[in-house]
Amino acid sequence: MNATRLLVAILIAFVVVFATDFVIHSIWLMPDYNATKSLWRSESEMTAHFPFMLAAQFLFAAMLCVIWALGFAGRGLGTAIVFGLFMGLFQQVWPIATYVVMPLPGTIAVKWILSGVLQVILVTIVAALVYRPRSGAA
Repeated sequence: MNATRLLVAILIAFVVVFATDFVIHSIWLMPDYNATKSLWRSESEMTAHFPFMLAAQFLFAAMLCVIWALGFAGRGLGTAIVFGLFMGLFQQVWPIATYVVMPLPGTIAVKWILSGVLQVILVTIVAALVYRPRSGAA
């Protein structure tokens, strides 16, 4: 495993997660969140908890890149897309469970699931492009 390339992949994946989360939640889903304000923390509370969000995004990017590097690197973009699809579906247990335990509109859960799967596929493609074995390595 190449630690330098892995670190670069993790950092770039984190930036992609941060940027796509912004588009998903602050732009696309904001009207849905505003319509259900009683379910969410206030803006000041969310701001106070923002470091935890950054930590979660970084942990996600790091673990996805490490798993890719340890078991799938060098297998091409087709494998990255399938891996991203499976990891994305695996990750979508939480919106389903949240929908069950919270009075959450189904449209929000569906949007979380769809955007989450697409986001993981994108992040995995990025990881695959950045973390490539040296030529001649398997």
